[in-house]
Amino acid sequence: MATTIADQLIRGLIDAGVTRIYGIVGDSLNPVVDAVRRSGGSAKGGIDWIHVRHEEAAAFAAAADAQTTGKLAVCAGSCGPGNLHLINGLYDAHRSGAPVLAIASHIPSSEIGSGYFQETHPDRLFGECSLFNELILTTDQAPRMFRAAIHSAITGNGVAVLTLPGDIAEESATAAMDPISIPATPTVTPPTEVIEKLAQAVNAAEKVAIFAGYGVKGAHDEVIALAEKIGAPIGHSLRGKEFIQYDNPFDVGMTGLLGYGAAHAGIHDADLLILLGTDFPYSQFLPDKVTTAQIDIDATKIGRRTAVELPVHGDVGATVRALAPLVNRKTDRRYLDTWLGKHDQLMNKVVGAYATNAEKLVPIHPEYAASILDDLAADDAIFTTDTGMCNVWTARFINPTGRRKFIASMLHGSMANALPHAIGAQSAQPGRQVISISGDGGLSMLLSEILTVAMYKLPVKIMLFDNATLGMVKAEMLVDGLPDFGVDVAPVDYAAIAGAVGIHSRRVTEPGDISAAMAEALAHDGPALVQLVTDPLALSVPPKLTGTQLKGFALAMSKVVLNGGMGEAMKMAKSNLRNVPRP
Repeated sequence: MATTIADQLIRGLIDAGVTRIYGIVGDSLNPVVDAVRRSGGSAKGGIDWIHVRHEEAAAFAAAADAQTTGKLAVCAGSCGPGNLHLINGLYDAHRSGAPVLAIASHIPSSEIGSGYFQETHPDRLFGECSLFNELILTTDQAPRMFRAAIHSAITGNGVAVLTLPGDIAEESATAAMDPISIPATPTVTPPTEVIEKLAQAVNAAEKVAIFAGYGVKGAHDEVIALAEKIGAPIGHSLRGKEFIQYDNPFDVGMTGLLGYGAAHAGIHDADLLILLGTDFPYSQFLPDKVTTAQIDIDATKIGRRTAVELPVHGDVGATVRALAPLVNRKTDRRYLDTWLGKHDQLMNKVVGAYATNAEKLVPIHPEYAASILDDLAADDAIFTTDTGMCNVWTARFINPTGRRKFIASMLHGSMANALPHAIGAQSAQPGRQVISISGDGGLSMLLSEILTVAMYKLPVKIMLFDNATLGMVKAEMLVDGLPDFGVDVAPVDYAAIAGAVGIHSRRVTEPGDISAAMAEALAHDGPALVQLVTDPLALSVPPKLTGTQLKGFALAMSKVVLNGGMGEAMKMAKSNLRNVPRP
């Protein structure tokens, strides 16, 4: 049998180390799917086809697969609506820096531009969520485009999209495809004069603070050593949590909407703030009267969130290693000790209060449930987390160990990501514990993916925080002075739904039952779901409450009361009073 263009594509993916494609079969994609079939599957050195229920989930799964393994992952969709469904997950993958290749099959090449059935223009649609996006129209062109797409996704850490008409995919190959050869990633060290200028600024400042992001990945020990030498407290972003919080005696928590601890106040009290590998988007949480240095491998990110007096283009690890010998040890530790002490106080009095004395409170306090999960989960578990309140509970109560991994839609902020992400992570590492921290809003949006979990018997553990409301949106409305509206939904027995498709499940309404239910699910040999019916009025309180926010909350509560909701207002106050920072 002659080698087809589809065969050529699959052979190129195999050479690049791909063993799975996530997607849904159909029409124009059929030649590619048949080439996957003929590859024999991963057990025979080929590629497995992972059938999901929605293409959006395919893209999310590929994103998590890539983030878990560090290798290229692939998703696919048929022409028109099929590949169009990929777009949200591809945005998430691209913004997360996940090397993902999307195969967008297309209508017959001779019909493009004619208004044909299911016609869209993928080569236009995916431009904003990709770094490579090309339409293949000839068999001679195809192998070069395959190779370029694979190279772009891997070396650029982002999404590449190949638009491939079905008729072209089944044509015989007419040009050879050169071997896939991926270069090693270089280390970027700033010029000596830049390092020396930064060292002078550190030595001149009495109070230096560090705020770390995703870019500190692989540089944990170097950053900790620098902080010890210059007496710097270390705050971090949500994406940086995994890489800097563990084994860190200088940790002062997070700032931002999900923040906790002393990070916010500490960085505002500094003479010099060093931003390490972070593109933290919320400029309102960054100080505007503190001299700021920013170190980042991506120079385009430097200075786009806050004014930066000391821009440094380089790898965090390489830069800190070059900087360390040039800075003087700070013997005055009062600044560091002050904020470590305040952080400890805040964690015990405020964040700690979320989970203290909650073992008998009904409805279940989600903070308490999250703290139990942290204790029971494996030391090397992969946590995938839905956007919204689940991100808050994960950020504040699920602790990194240096071996645990955290995957969420941290930059794109999409709902419904946790379970599809878990599918990709579990498919990539079947022997590792994968926990989906799902909200009922996110789970219900792509609820069909529990069928994918059940069909493949993926041992994903779904910890469902079910408050029957869109909690983050509720909080947003209240701080804007709006009574919450359109956020509450009718209760659903998700455990019964999961049980109906063969997933081990349990519905928990009493806090005393949480530990046993979670432990049973985590030990179960196969997929499991624990539905935790939690307090719908438990909201996230940011680390810094502004007068505008307090005024907005008070205004919203007055509107609730005037509309006959006095009881709801009192319950909300009672549920959240424990979370308000106090001296």
